[in-house]
Amino acid sequence: MSKKQPYHWQGINKNGQAVSGVAHESSLLAVKYQLQRQGILPTRVQRKRPPLFSKFKQTISAADIAIMTRQLATMLHAGIPLVQSLKLIARSATKGPLAHMLTLLVTDVENGQPLSRALKQFPMQFSNLYRDLVQSGEQMGALAQVFAQLADYAEKAQLLKAKIKKALFYPAIVLIVAALVSAILLLWVIPQFEEMYANFGAPLPWFTQVVISLSRGLQHYGGYLLLVLVLLCYWVIKARRSANRLRQQQDRLLLKMPVLGAILQKAALTGFARTLAATFAAGIPLIEGLTLAAGACGNHVYSQAVLQVRADVVAGIPLHLALGSSQLFPDLLVQLAMIGEETGVIDDMMHKVASIYEAEVDAAVEALASLIEPMMMLVLGILVGGLVIAMYLPIFNLGSVIH
Repeated sequence: MSKKQPYHWQGINKNGQAVSGVAHESSLLAVKYQLQRQGILPTRVQRKRPPLFSKFKQTISAADIAIMTRQLATMLHAGIPLVQSLKLIARSATKGPLAHMLTLLVTDVENGQPLSRALKQFPMQFSNLYRDLVQSGEQMGALAQVFAQLADYAEKAQLLKAKIKKALFYPAIVLIVAALVSAILLLWVIPQFEEMYANFGAPLPWFTQVVISLSRGLQHYGGYLLLVLVLLCYWVIKARRSANRLRQQQDRLLLKMPVLGAILQKAALTGFARTLAATFAAGIPLIEGLTLAAGACGNHVYSQAVLQVRADVVAGIPLHLALGSSQLFPDLLVQLAMIGEETGVIDDMMHKVASIYEAEVDAAVEALASLIEPMMMLVLGILVGGLVIAMYLPIFNLGSVIH
């Protein structure tokens, strides 16, 4: 089977308009044939050159989807038709996969498919929430408003994720550096001191003996230890993806961690409230909105709790009572949900909840950063400084040996 290659093409459509895009076909003739089938007269077809370092495969990230959604919302608000908006975004796309995806969407929409149905062929890029909101916008004739709402949702979700990553990035880097420095000292520096102390003529301090034993163990079993750690990490990641019980236990453990647990809890509540607000404002029924909100929590414990709330609501229990029966939702969220139900403005109340917890996440991340920095420096100093002190202790005791 011939391998499909990317081609840049330019042509004229049935309306006499100049159009362009990217096609993935096995040959130049195949590209022209496909264009002619779409009613496009090709004027230029050129093989797309693979970029330098093309072995690093480009992917469509969540940030790309957020930017594309904002561009689409802006163009639709300006009165540009949907198909033309998608073509303009595809033409300006810098990533080949993104341009190709948009070209396929344009083809499907031009062939009469609703955009919400065309999005289903890209489940990794467009979530159920995204597709359902687009479908709601199509039914109400308010695609521009829906895409603006989706853009706000995606941008705030990306910003929240970036804040949490920022809170975890610094301590992770410090611990990795501390582990690498300690391994270098144990594998290459301490053996030199061990040879020097071999003819010392006196017993070594117990701390020095412990460090030398660690160095010997790492030299003999370091490779096996590294292999076990890699296999363990692989098993945990794979088991987390396939085993709901393990994922729930891990997420429950993370929620119980000091400081970090509070951040993850507020992040889950923010995702829940923002999703429920978006679905309710788009006219999606509450039951379906709760299903979508469960997938947006980012924490398996809260996802299961939201699904239980959904089951209670299906049984006829009001939303605020269903939330209150769970021990995971704070009183503030429950009270605002009750006000929203009584006044018919659940979306406004959930937006307020999301804004409140997002602000608390910001404050908690800043507090965590100020707390972690001195703690990580202390850990680094204890690890590296302890190894250095252990090696120089015999030299400090050299005077007693001579006497």
